[in-house]
Amino acid sequence: MSEEINTLEDLNQVAGIEAVAEVELTPREPVRDDLGRSYATGKRKDAIARVWIKPGSGKVTVNGKEMKSYFARPVLQMILRQPFTVAGVEDQFDVQATVKGGGLSGQAGAVKHGISKALQLYDPSLRGALKAAGFLTRDSRVVERKKYGKAKARKSFQFSKR
Repeated sequence: MSEEINTLEDLNQVAGIEAVAEVELTPREPVRDDLGRSYATGKRKDAIARVWIKPGSGKVTVNGKEMKSYFARPVLQMILRQPFTVAGVEDQFDVQATVKGGGLSGQAGAVKHGISKALQLYDPSLRGALKAAGFLTRDSRVVERKKYGKAKARKSFQFSKR
């Protein structure tokens, strides 16, 4: 080989490949329904949440109840507010969610996941902050199944040598 290959164009010429046209990245379009809402489904453990967000005053309704009455513990309320805090849009969206399955902790995580997905659908510019915080990824951890010959998934019965 007498010629030296230093650039990608040189490699393409030697290989006989025409230059590949660069793909233009089209910006994501907002996804909204006729009423100006964005919808997303959130999941966590055994809980599944259907979430609609629309511009408003920050009112959160879960299964027809206010957030403070449905999620009484302040930690669960904080979990629901996290996506808005990270995106920097506190008290700008109303949330209407229906959630079923699992316990309160899993339901709060499911609503948080749904809010995050709906926010990035409503305003695609928020996607970077939400993704960096890890709110768009479904937490796939679930309860480990019980094994036969064991008290629980891993706990054994008391061992007696004699």
